[in-house]
Amino acid sequence: MENCNITFIGCGNMSRSLIGGLINNGVKTERLLATDPDAEQRQNITQQFGITTLENNEEAVANADVIVLAVKPQVMQQVVSSLANAVKGSSKMLISIAAGVRLNSLTEWLGEPTAVIRIMPNTPSLIQAGAAALFANEHASDTQKNTAEAMMRSVGTAIWLETEDLMDTVTALSGSGPAYFFYFMEAMEKAAIEMGLSNEDARLLTIETALGAAKMALLSASDLTELRKQVTSPGGTTEQALNTFQQGKLEELVHEAMSAAKKRSIELSKLLGE
Repeated sequence: MENCNITFIGCGNMSRSLIGGLINNGVKTERLLATDPDAEQRQNITQQFGITTLENNEEAVANADVIVLAVKPQVMQQVVSSLANAVKGSSKMLISIAAGVRLNSLTEWLGEPTAVIRIMPNTPSLIQAGAAALFANEHASDTQKNTAEAMMRSVGTAIWLETEDLMDTVTALSGSGPAYFFYFMEAMEKAAIEMGLSNEDARLLTIETALGAAKMALLSASDLTELRKQVTSPGGTTEQALNTFQQGKLEELVHEAMSAAKKRSIELSKLLGE
């Protein structure tokens, strides 16, 4: 990875997190380049990381080994089609981090077989605590796959999927997941304030409780069910709270919510591929 030239198309938050992670893991700034139509965005990323930025995408990918497509799904077809000539006949690898854009659409827009890898990252990548899933098409070599995996491990955890269809499930789980936890934490914080805690104390205890629970789950040999049972004393306060969740069918609600997110991901894939 250290010897690859990597160009980022788009200077948004996910590009920033990946660029920062790569630099922290030893990639030299001269190996990195980014583009964005917004001059202010380009200036900001240059000031933050000391890398070169350009406005012209085709110029930016001329010497790239890896091209990271970090643009909105709605403009992906336009961007990829504009790069087709620059990529044609080369061994460049494209990485798409756009939700809902399938590999066959990307290959069709490029006009010829090309190494393409889809990645679903999530926003905690911004603090090097991301969780990403990857799926490559048949044209990606083992070396290219290793490069893509190393890039994502520079900002968190990375796993490979067995089929591309599972990307819709990952979108509903880790892609959208941070918002679910923020929502639950919001509810806990609000309830604690209504029960008498100050805003500051309620926020701190909510966040630290969530962080501690996540760390325990990560470091423990026990599964989540066993960890829950360890905290739940018969006839105690935790049991009463969990009984209330069960009576409200929280597990069913979570399943319905994630199913709705997955369904929308599939719908977007069809719309964006048209």
